[in-house]
Amino acid sequence: MTNDQLIATFSEICGSKNVLTNPRARAPFQKGFRSGEGDVLAVVRPGSLLEQWQVLNACVAADKIVILQASNTGLTEGSTPKGSYDRDVVLINVSRLKGLTLLNGGAQIIGLPGDTLFELEQKLRPLNRSPHSVIGSSSIGASIVGGVCNNSGGALCERGPSYTELACYARVTDDGELELVNELGIDLGATPEEILKRLENGDYDKDSPAPIGKNASDPDYTKILRDVESDLPSRYNNDPRLLHGVSGCAGKLAAFAVRLDTFENYAREKVFYIGTNDPGVFTELRRHILKHFGTLPVSAEYMHRECFDIAAKYGKDTLVMIDKLGTDRLPMVFALKGMVDARLNKLALTWGFTDKFMQIVSKFWPQHLPKFLREYRDRYEHHLILKMHDGGIEEAEAFLPDFLERRGAQMHVCTPREAKIAGLHRFAAAGAAVRYGHVHAGDVEEILALDIALRRNDREWFEVLPPEIADKLLGKVYYGHLMCHVMHQDYIVRKGVDARALKAQMLEILDQRGAEYPAEHNVGHLYAAKSDLASFYKTIDPTNSLNPGLGKMSKKRNYA
Repeated sequence: MTNDQLIATFSEICGSKNVLTNPRARAPFQKGFRSGEGDVLAVVRPGSLLEQWQVLNACVAADKIVILQASNTGLTEGSTPKGSYDRDVVLINVSRLKGLTLLNGGAQIIGLPGDTLFELEQKLRPLNRSPHSVIGSSSIGASIVGGVCNNSGGALCERGPSYTELACYARVTDDGELELVNELGIDLGATPEEILKRLENGDYDKDSPAPIGKNASDPDYTKILRDVESDLPSRYNNDPRLLHGVSGCAGKLAAFAVRLDTFENYAREKVFYIGTNDPGVFTELRRHILKHFGTLPVSAEYMHRECFDIAAKYGKDTLVMIDKLGTDRLPMVFALKGMVDARLNKLALTWGFTDKFMQIVSKFWPQHLPKFLREYRDRYEHHLILKMHDGGIEEAEAFLPDFLERRGAQMHVCTPREAKIAGLHRFAAAGAAVRYGHVHAGDVEEILALDIALRRNDREWFEVLPPEIADKLLGKVYYGHLMCHVMHQDYIVRKGVDARALKAQMLEILDQRGAEYPAEHNVGHLYAAKSDLASFYKTIDPTNSLNPGLGKMSKKRNYA
């Protein structure tokens, strides 16, 4: 089959308007959310699960590489091509494949490839339930299936990373054949066509109990989190414990559906904002809560003063937009932003146009942070947003005042409004460094973003860089999830510095500290896959037909 014949086949399956071959039309799909870019033969956008299966079959028969992509919100180049390959690449964008279904009254759900965490939050809200993750990129379109494939999330202390042993997916076998695997625990028929049609149409028992011994969320996370004496991190991308089927597959399997647990909302929540100039205070606080509190926190979000400042200036419009428009409109706003940038970024002078424009507009908006937050910023270097629920509220109220007073730290009990703004300020930090880079492109070589998982018993969690590294940076944006010791560290690299060599130096330091990386964003094309993860990839995709090159592994057929 020639390439022209293959593209004609795609058009017959999905319709010609959903087969993108023009370079301009393909461009937004070929470039990663933060970095990474490569060429593809075509971008195909199937409109049904059966169409996705037929497109996959055509690709396998034609000996093409397949990269699967949903919302393209990945941060490690894992859902876009990178560099050259030994075979043509077809990118299948699955964002049209939607069909969230509630099981057992909402205790579980089935999500299709294009369903987003944001949509799941909306569907569960009337049931007083929520998904495993309600922070981060869920608000800008991250998909449910993508989260499972990357073991994403984990900021919520009682839920852990996204994980399931119940899924429906396709794999390429050792002999190069495509086969469909149904591990959802639901009878959908025998043939791929029947299974996929019934799955998409919801033609099955919505009260079907989960198979005994099969998990639809991480069953051991809270126990692991509480073990503060372990030499291992709480959660990280190379963790063999969480590699099962589509969970952690990073697109080396073609997922059609996942079955996941949902969680009942807490009856009561309260936020305690804590400031200190001694990171050791947070060390002891973390260890005490995890060892002795009967109720774990909802979350414990850390910010350093430098991160606070950059978020206050370069994340201001994000905070105000979410606060005033609400999260319901946020996906539409970010989609519009992406569409504008995709068109304008073809001209070098307009790179990051929307970021620069929104930054200018934000200067005219009044002060957006409450007085207590600004006072804590002036007084303290280290900040913690500790959210407790139900019985944990009383535990915190009994323990925190005396503990903090004896250590020169301070606590503010937030009103609901203050808690909302503090949380949004922390959320805005995630994109603030990128905005800084766009606004100051003449001074910035690159934004080097690391998400790392520290050892659970590591008392020296706050990073102090040696001068030979620190002098190469314009700034450091430190934020993260204190209880699980997962830290996001964005470095603003000075113009002219070799960012790749600098990253190698930083990773060497992390290796010496016993840290794991990445913590929650998939190795993508930026990190080397360690032995367990590399073996998993080879086992589930023996011919190296799906998303080759992940973890800096071979891109060639059969991993040659």
